[in-house]
Amino acid sequence: MSLLAHEVSWSVGGRLVVDGVSLAPAPGTTTGLLGPNGSGKSSLLRLLAGLRPADAGVVELDGVPLARVGRRTAARRIAVVEQNAATETDLTVAEVAGLGRIPHRRAWSAPSRSDEDAVERALERVGLADRAEEAWHTLSGGERQRAQIARALAQGPHELLLDEPTNHLDIAHQLDVLDLVARLEVTAVVALHDLNLAAMFCDRLLVLKDGRAVAAGTPAEVITEDLIAEVYGVRAEVEPRGPEARPSVRFLPGRPV
Repeated sequence: MSLLAHEVSWSVGGRLVVDGVSLAPAPGTTTGLLGPNGSGKSSLLRLLAGLRPADAGVVELDGVPLARVGRRTAARRIAVVEQNAATETDLTVAEVAGLGRIPHRRAWSAPSRSDEDAVERALERVGLADRAEEAWHTLSGGERQRAQIARALAQGPHELLLDEPTNHLDIAHQLDVLDLVARLEVTAVVALHDLNLAAMFCDRLLVLKDGRAVAAGTPAEVITEDLIAEVYGVRAEVEPRGPEARPSVRFLPGRPV
C-alpha cells in the first residue's frame, strides 16, 4: 500500500506554487517536508490528500490515480492534521476523535460499537483516554493537538499527513507530538520548520524551495551547511557528520557570503 506523487505541479494566479515535485515515501516511514515559508510544503500536502487537483503530474494511491479512487475511499485511507486545527468548543475529547469515523459511517447514522472501539483505541494511543469526557477547549495546546491526531487515527488511516503539527507548541509538547507520530504504524508525511526536530524524528527528508524539490534523502544526507545557506540564506554549523548521523544544527549570526 502506498501514496506517491509523480512530478506534480499546482499554480495559483499564474504562479507555480508546486513545480514538478515527486515523493514516494516507503510504507511505515516518516518523511519530513522542509523549506522556508512559501516553499510549497502545505500545498504539496493538500495535493497528496486530494484536497486539490494537480495541474500536472499525478498523485497515486496503491497505483491508482487519486482522482479515480473516490473521495470516501481516500478519506478512509488518508488522514490530515492541519496546523492549529480548530474544533467546535462544546465537543468533548471523545467527540472530537469521533469525527474521524465519519468516512466509515452512513449519513446520519449513530456511532456503532466498532466506531466507539476505534475512538477508544485512538485516545489510548495518544495518551488521552482519561480525558475522553472533558471539553476539548479545556485542554492545553499540546493536548488539543494530540486530540486532533486521535481524530486522524480513528479514521484507521494507512497514510497520515501533518502540516506543521508542532506550530506554537512549547518544546516539551513538540517532542511529545513528533515522538508519537514517529512511533505510529502509518506512513507519515509531516511539514516542519525546525531542522533539528526533523533530524531527530524523520526517516527521510524532502526540501522545497520556490515550489521545487532541491534535496531528498536521509537527514544526514540532506541537512548540510551548504544546503542551509542555499535554501534558508543563513549560516549554520552541522554536527556530527556521517552517513549514520542524526545531525544537529547550530545557527550562526550573519548571512552566508
